[in-house]
Amino acid sequence: MSKETKRILGFITFGIVLYAALMNLGNVTSWLEGIFAMVLPVIAGLIIAFVLNVPMKAFEKLYKKLLGPRLKPRRDGRARKFYGISLLSTFVCVILVLFLMFTLLIPELVSSVTSLYAAVEVQIPRWIAYLQQQDWNIDAVTDWLADFDLQAIINGAIGSVGTVMDSIVGLTTSTVSGVVNAFFGIIIAVYVLLDKDILLRQSKKLIYGYCKRTVADRITSIARMIDETYTKFFSGQCVEAVILGFLIFISLTIFRMPYAGLVGVMTAILSFIPYIGAFLSCFIGALLVLLLSPSKVLLFIIVFEAAQLIENQLIYPHVVGSSVGLSALWTLVAVLVGGSFFGVLGMIFFIPLVAVVYNLVSGNLSTRLRNRGIKIED
Repeated sequence: MSKETKRILGFITFGIVLYAALMNLGNVTSWLEGIFAMVLPVIAGLIIAFVLNVPMKAFEKLYKKLLGPRLKPRRDGRARKFYGISLLSTFVCVILVLFLMFTLLIPELVSSVTSLYAAVEVQIPRWIAYLQQQDWNIDAVTDWLADFDLQAIINGAIGSVGTVMDSIVGLTTSTVSGVVNAFFGIIIAVYVLLDKDILLRQSKKLIYGYCKRTVADRITSIARMIDETYTKFFSGQCVEAVILGFLIFISLTIFRMPYAGLVGVMTAILSFIPYIGAFLSCFIGALLVLLLSPSKVLLFIIVFEAAQLIENQLIYPHVVGSSVGLSALWTLVAVLVGGSFFGVLGMIFFIPLVAVVYNLVSGNLSTRLRNRGIKIED
């Protein structure tokens, strides 16, 4: 059979399959959802392994430097790997960070909410009196308070117990399913990280076995670029988040601002969201200070922005610098596009992704211009 005949038969087969899929779109969609649910733990495990590989590689370098010269080489002559102890150290660090975060955040949050409730309870009569002095019409508020019927709300809540129970059952089912997927994802991630050399060799054999040499070289080059870009980005962002949160905490403590611990931890967490995170942390902190001590709001904003300016100008360039190789414009575009499609996670993951695409397009464009003999000054 000639190549042309095979190509025609391939197009005919593709058309028949596409037509059948469109005619049974509901069944096809259900089938795809079932397949996705089956492979979801595997996808989650690969993502977890990809993220945890960043600190794991740092521990590998550390143990290789400290323990490598003291240990005898393997019998096959290869250098010793420290995957087991590096992965264990990574999990210990993640658990320790989560423990410290919740240990610091939850008591501070409970204390802040308690003091905030007490402050608001005291301030409400003053605010109402101030609004009345300014001749503001607050009849709607007083009418709402007068018509507020707690018993009616309780009766309505009791009447909707069935709906609430259905919602709780659905939420519990989805939560259990998510926990099970996360558990199996972590197990898969552990196996992937411990056997990553074997999986890497198998992947290379698969690529070079079924693709042309030039195509296989291009695929491995892109994979290496993705790994390096994400590693630099996440490692830099983690260090920068810790430094920024600690700097905000110290600055607010020096000026005796309320909620210094809460705002510091919140800033460190939200700093992973580019552009929006720091602004959101400042806004929430200023709102909390406004409710507790309105006279300190302006000083809080000045101290917060000054600390952030110092971090952006002096610390961030040395810690993160141009690790992803993107200008501010393309970084903003990555944040907007990623956020519109995938929310907060899209904002975080799209910056290195756009950096990879930008480097690929830039390299291809440079090659095309060089082949055409065109030289454009940067």
